[in-house]
Amino acid sequence: MSSSFQAPKGISEYVPPRADLFYAVREAFAERARLAGYGYLEMAVFEDTNLFKRGVGESTDVVSKEMYTFTDRGGRSLTLRPEFTAGVLRAVLEHNLHKQGALPVKVWTSGPAFRAERPQQGRYRQFYQLDLEAIGSEDPAVDAEVIAIAAGWYRTLGLTRMRLLLNSLGCKQCRPAYRALLQEFLRGLDLDEATRERIEINPLRVLDDKRPAVREQLKDAPLMADHLCGDCKAYHDRVRELLTDLGIGYEDTPTLVRGLDYYTRTTFEFDHPLLGAQSGIGGGGRYDGLSEDIGGPELPGIGFGLGLDRTILALEAEGAEFTAKPRCEVFAVPLGEAAERTVFDLVAALREAGIAADMAFGGKRLKGAMKDADRSGARFALILGERDIEGGVVQLKDLSSGEQTPVALADTTSTLKERLSR
Repeated sequence: MSSSFQAPKGISEYVPPRADLFYAVREAFAERARLAGYGYLEMAVFEDTNLFKRGVGESTDVVSKEMYTFTDRGGRSLTLRPEFTAGVLRAVLEHNLHKQGALPVKVWTSGPAFRAERPQQGRYRQFYQLDLEAIGSEDPAVDAEVIAIAAGWYRTLGLTRMRLLLNSLGCKQCRPAYRALLQEFLRGLDLDEATRERIEINPLRVLDDKRPAVREQLKDAPLMADHLCGDCKAYHDRVRELLTDLGIGYEDTPTLVRGLDYYTRTTFEFDHPLLGAQSGIGGGGRYDGLSEDIGGPELPGIGFGLGLDRTILALEAEGAEFTAKPRCEVFAVPLGEAAERTVFDLVAALREAGIAADMAFGGKRLKGAMKDADRSGARFALILGERDIEGGVVQLKDLSSGEQTPVALADTTSTLKERLSR
C-alpha cells in the first residue's frame, strides 16, 4: 500500500535509476567548473523579498506573478529563490569575496529554485539549476569563458542538437536612446493593457512575448543590435571572435532579450529543438549594474543558469549515450550465517578500495540473492558458502557470461580491480 500523501503539483523529483543520471550530469558540470577555477558556493534557499524585487525587476513575470513569498514569524517578507544570480551576488558582497583576491570572483552553485507557474513538461514549480558566475571583471574573454564552460559541459554529455543563441543588449550609454525608440514603436501597436504597461516599465520585455499575435506585430521592431554604441559593438565583436577561436558555433539572435531585467551587453541562450515549447535548456548574460541595484559597489559580472531538468529531457530526447557510473559493480552473496560476517567485511574492504559494492541481506537463499545481484546492475557476483570459507576462497561469477571461478579471499580486491579495469 502506498502512502496517502503525494508530492505537490509541479514538483520535479528524481528517484533511482533516473536520479543516478541526474547526479552524474551534475558531477560532470562540477568537474568543468573546477577545471576553470570556479569555487563551490552553498547558499540560502530563501532571501529577503526585496532582493529579487530590486535585482530581478518588478516588471518581470518572475517577480510580478511567479514568486513564492511568505511572511515569517518575525514579520519579515521572504521569498523562495526564483533564480540564483541575485542571491549569489548578495553572498559575494556579504562575505567580501570581492575584496579577498584577484577579480573576477569565480563561483558556482546548484540546487532547486521555485516559481509558481503552470506545470507542464519541462516547466516546474520546483526545478533544478546549475549556476555559475564570474563577478568583478568587464572583459570579453570572461564572457567567452563562461559560455565555453556551458558549451563544453553540453558537449561532454553528448548533446549534439542544441543551438547557442547570442545577442548584445547594450549598456547604460546606448540603451536609453534605443529604449525610447522601441517605446515609440510599441505604442503604435494593438496590444492589451498589461503589455502597454510593460512598455513604460521595461519595453525590452515586450520583445520576449511568445504570443503569436504579438510576435507578428513585432517583426518590424527596431533591434538593439542596430543601435549599439561603439564600445558595445567592439565588445560584442570580441566575444564572437573568441567563441569562433574556440570552435563554438553560435547564431546571432537580435531578438533575444531573456526574461530578467538585469541583463546588459552579452546575452545568450542554449536552445534544444526536440523539447518543443520549453526548448531553452540554459542561458545567461552580463549584469554590470546589478551590484549597484542591490546596494553594492560598482561590480560588473556575467553568469548563467542551466536547467538540469531540461538538460536531462534533452539527453533522453536525443538518446545521448552519457551514462551514470554504476551504483553497484560487485554484488556479494553470503550463504549462511557463518559467511555473512566475512562477506560484510569483504564488501567494506572493496568500498575502501574504490569499488562500488553491495550484498544480499536478510539471509536469502542463493536463487533469491542472485536475482538481487542481477537487479543491482553489477558486473560481478561474489558467492561465499561454508566450504568456501574452509578453503579460503570466494566464488567470482561474471554476471554477463555466467563464468564462475574461485579466487583466494586475500586476492579478491586486487582481482576485481584488474577485472573491472578491462
